[in-house]
Amino acid sequence: MTEKIYRACLVLAGLCIPVIIVMLALGYGPETGVFVIGFFTLAAIGIRILPHLKGFSFTIWVFAAVSLAMFYPQTITDVRGYNTEGLIVPLVQLIMFGMGTAMSVQDFVGVIKMPKGVFVGLVCQFSIMPIVGVTLALSMGFPAEIAAGIVLIGSSPSGVASNVMAFLAKGNLALSITLTAVATLMAPIMTPFLMQTFAGQFVPIEFMSMMMSIINMIILPIAAGLLFNRIFRGRAQWLHDAMPAISMAGIVIIIGVITAAGRDNLLVIGFLLILAAIIHNAAGYILGYWGCRLFGMNERDCRTIAFEVGMQNGGLASGIAVEMGRAATMGLAPAIFGPWMNISGSFLANWWRDRAPVDEEDVGTDEAGQTDD
Repeated sequence: MTEKIYRACLVLAGLCIPVIIVMLALGYGPETGVFVIGFFTLAAIGIRILPHLKGFSFTIWVFAAVSLAMFYPQTITDVRGYNTEGLIVPLVQLIMFGMGTAMSVQDFVGVIKMPKGVFVGLVCQFSIMPIVGVTLALSMGFPAEIAAGIVLIGSSPSGVASNVMAFLAKGNLALSITLTAVATLMAPIMTPFLMQTFAGQFVPIEFMSMMMSIINMIILPIAAGLLFNRIFRGRAQWLHDAMPAISMAGIVIIIGVITAAGRDNLLVIGFLLILAAIIHNAAGYILGYWGCRLFGMNERDCRTIAFEVGMQNGGLASGIAVEMGRAATMGLAPAIFGPWMNISGSFLANWWRDRAPVDEEDVGTDEAGQTDD
């Protein structure tokens, strides 16, 4: 029965395409909204029947939310008199709590076991992305608050999505988890410092205020999650099973709310901001990977750190923008960067998955040679 529903959704999604094309040809652009939203919603459901593509379901849900926000922003920004921006910080806290429930003290032991990898990863994380971010912001001439948003996403730590991509790409999953955990704990100090250093020229940055906001949004929820995991270990499997879906739903809502709030700004500078997000993300992958190569690290670690550098915690950046009262401006770069990094990360992870790390190929060759001798 479920398979029939998925197939029906794919068929209906396919039927939406010619309708959208005809309506656009006839000049009914705004009226296509229902069909565009319907296409992405149906595709997100139906694609789950396709084994090689079902991993993109979450990304398509994001596009559905963005479509709703762009065509009908009023349905998102104000729900019966409630300003939905008020949902963002609690949702970030919920996502961080879920991250905490999936963590343990062992995730931090990697600092001792892999000191070089952790050190290089953190240096790359907190240098490459903010510097590339401010360079893009200045060279592309964005308005001040939009520019600050680009620096903000670059100054944020990596998120759990990088762990998934590192696993798919045959990277060092233990290093990825440790880097995400340590970078997240460093965020209350590093993110305000980097913002004050690089974004202070665009908007006023209050170090202590931002630090307390980050502690409230990520440190306290993660600590609560760790405590929950410690107390209810093995007795709350339902929560572990549910949290990935809850977290993804939270991210979709955050992106939808931010996009709706900043819709008018996006209509003016949307293309340039998308281009900046693509360049920013790609620079993180490339410079993160080759930066590690310069330090003589192995292929698996280089792949891992490439994802840690290139994939940022967009939810946290969005929450900071809301706390600063600039969701419609500073929040736009994180809202665009988030969906794009999942698309690019998925493609890069799948490309690497089909290619054994160079070091492993060399080891295999040596071992083969020794066997032949």
